[in-house]
Amino acid sequence: MFSAWQQNQPIQMVCKDKWHETPDTVSIKLNVPSQPTHYTFKPGQFVSLGIEIEGKTEYRAYSLSSVPGDDCLQLTIKRVDNGRVSNHIVDHLDIGGRVSVLKPAGEFNCEDCPPKTDDDNKPRVLLISAGCGITPVYSMAKFWLQTRHDLDIVFLHVAKDTAHTIYLDQLETLNALHNNFSLKLLLKDAGDTLHPQGRLSPSWLKKLVPDLQFRSVYLCGPVSFMADVRSYLAAEGVDMTHFHEESFTPSIDNMKPHTMQEKPNEKSVVSSSETGVHVHIPAFGLTVETQRGETLADVLEGAGLPIIVACRSGICGSCKCKVSNGQVTSTSQETLTEEEIAQGYVLACSSTLSGDIDIDL
Repeated sequence: MFSAWQQNQPIQMVCKDKWHETPDTVSIKLNVPSQPTHYTFKPGQFVSLGIEIEGKTEYRAYSLSSVPGDDCLQLTIKRVDNGRVSNHIVDHLDIGGRVSVLKPAGEFNCEDCPPKTDDDNKPRVLLISAGCGITPVYSMAKFWLQTRHDLDIVFLHVAKDTAHTIYLDQLETLNALHNNFSLKLLLKDAGDTLHPQGRLSPSWLKKLVPDLQFRSVYLCGPVSFMADVRSYLAAEGVDMTHFHEESFTPSIDNMKPHTMQEKPNEKSVVSSSETGVHVHIPAFGLTVETQRGETLADVLEGAGLPIIVACRSGICGSCKCKVSNGQVTSTSQETLTEEEIAQGYVLACSSTLSGDIDIDL
């Protein structure tokens, strides 16, 4: 689409529109005014946004709520405790404001995770979400309603109350217009006579979706919510080979600070309160003195080095860097090719330090 994205570099986009979905959640629309286009991505994917805060560009990942072919990218961002980037977007990003955007990414999408086929019956899917986890599955539902008229869709969302239900009007409209779309809204707080109240449990799940064993399931929400739902589904005999869930929580918004000390005519050294290992970055003439077990991304960010850390879960690839000497312990290599792994490339957000290393940025 854009040459910068082909090289996994950010492009500059403008906030075309912004509105509140709920009291603590906003949606924004982004585009490149000078290059009108229809954006392509896989429904369910996310983008990493770079926002300048106090002179520094901070990156975080947010799921797309628009559908492929739209002339804008739409995202929905919720206020979170200590959310440096999320809260800045909610409070301070105005229409006309500029952001940096990395290309769409993520394997939780309806193209890489298609619904299972059923030779005898109409294929069926169940989308389950809570809170702001509604964003990627909402995109999937809209896309399927445009392209898969043979698909039976149940959309189960859990929220505090109707005032805090993201996309409520849009979901009720889809429910009224499409015979193959069924909205199931479960509210945690009493007081709404139009929708059932309670926390999602095995009994509620079976009551709201009696045929869940026959459905492909797509899940997104808070980590503890997803863990509970996963266990409910397995206990009810759902085919877990057709169970898909978002693998990161986009509200992770905190970083561990380090302090930099400059020495004249010498390499800069960054020290923590306890020493243990050294991270050498030859291209910047810098050595970071830190502790075993620290995340490589935290160390590089704290040193003020030019590294993009967006998803913080090892799935977007923005923090790829090369270990030219030494080793790290990595929990994810999801976006790396076998050739890159052989060459020493790692994902900094998913790599912890066990000894001295040299890093190429």
